[in-house]
Amino acid sequence: MNKNRLRLTDMIVTILISVVFAVVYRLWTPITDLVSLPGLQADQLLYGMWFIAGTIAALLIKKPGVALLAETAAASGEFFAGSPYGPLLLLYGALQGLGIELAFALFKYRVYTVWTASLGAVFASLASLGLDYFNAYLSDLTTWNITLRVVFRTLGSIIIAGFLASALVRALEKTGVSTLLRPVSQADYDLFASKRSKKDE
Repeated sequence: MNKNRLRLTDMIVTILISVVFAVVYRLWTPITDLVSLPGLQADQLLYGMWFIAGTIAALLIKKPGVALLAETAAASGEFFAGSPYGPLLLLYGALQGLGIELAFALFKYRVYTVWTASLGAVFASLASLGLDYFNAYLSDLTTWNITLRVVFRTLGSIIIAGFLASALVRALEKTGVSTLLRPVSQADYDLFASKRSKKDE
């Protein structure tokens, strides 16, 4: 049996994560709108929140396709929750999820660290910037304004979808919740057997 194959449980947990972050995404819009009022692209420092569902799901489930599913589902939830950005959100979610997937795929889905998540956040940021070029009048901005947007969005993405996401996953792992999301491995059986044999001695 392919251990990287998504089980029904994996998909359900990923969807549940996405539902939670769909609500967060919807609430995040007015916050970024408020921060954007003074200008200078300050809102771009918060943009990484829209990638966090993908990195958290990938770090928790540790399987191919999870980031794509999480980001697409979260964007869909945000859309149905009444986001002002409309159906274009679905395209953003899918491409951002693919960006995150690419980072983990580069390491053959064997490395799940803060650095891989941060790389995924960078790729998601680049994907969103590419869409912005065609859909958000990015080409109308001055050079210094575009530079600020790219730098701030990338930096914010690393901080939020990379470091913050990893910190949240580590906190969940300390509670033991994350073990419920992963299949029992042979190592788990061996550990249980060794503890049982010591108890019987």
